Amino acid sequence: MYSPPPDPADAHRLADAHDKAAAALGASPHGPLVWGWHGRTLSRRAEHPEHGACWLRLLAAPADKADGKLWTGTADAARSVPHAVRRPVLHGLHDATDTAYAYRAELTSFIDSPACSPDPVLRQELDLPASWWTSLRTDLARLAAVPTDRVAVRQEWIDRSVPRFTGAPAPQVTEWATAHGDLHLANLTADGPVIMDWEGWGIAPFGYDAALLYAYSLLAPATAARVQHEFTDVLDSPQGQAAQLIVAAELLQSASRGDHPDLVPPLRTLIQEISTAL
Repeated sequence: MYSPPPDPADAHRLADAHDKAAAALGASPHGPLVWGWHGRTLSRRAEHPEHGACWLRLLAAPADKADGKLWTGTADAARSVPHAVRRPVLHGLHDATDTAYAYRAELTSFIDSPACSPDPVLRQELDLPASWWTSLRTDLARLAAVPTDRVAVRQEWIDRSVPRFTGAPAPQVTEWATAHGDLHLANLTADGPVIMDWEGWGIAPFGYDAALLYAYSLLAPATAARVQHEFTDVLDSPQGQAAQLIVAAELLQSASRGDHPDLVPPLRTLIQEISTAL
């Protein structure tokens, strides 16, 4: 769970924009406010006369930056990702602007199953059934085949960031596939699983989602071992090992900005293991 913006004026502004979006979409919000990363999003449960229980998520950005992959991800997924991939259904969008900011509200179906973790970094072991893992693998395989011009990870970023944050040479990716792009256990429900939060999906190195799920689980060794077991064919391949190095660079970059510092030691160990294998 994340905290509100540090400036109370920003929190009030977002809450007001959320209320206005709810009214525009004909939804009645209730329950606690749920803040996203660095207060960039604000979500709340809502009721809709046609769709019933829903989830209303508001994104905010400076007006001149309200565009691109993160802004359109949910809508793009609704258009392009097969319905067989379990995810919330998009019921409606509402865009608004004020003098300095732009807002996009997304009204989606409410998923009545808790996330597997309250935080992207898993800190408690999970015991998920074999059917859960089979469903996840099936959905990721369906997603990997989706044609898109959205890009989740670029070779240019890999070339810059892997040497900087890992000390290892940047792998040259030869196999790419469509990925969710933010696959961790806070974005996966205990039942299903349903895959949440589609703002960052797009083309990524083969094995990227499995590598991200594994790296975010390193503080829960038994669950990390289960991820490794379920995705052995992916993670043990040369492409999967390269994806793990890329993911380690990404998470270390986040740690350099103050996010999940406790994940740094196991990431350093992973880098050593992968660098030896590569």
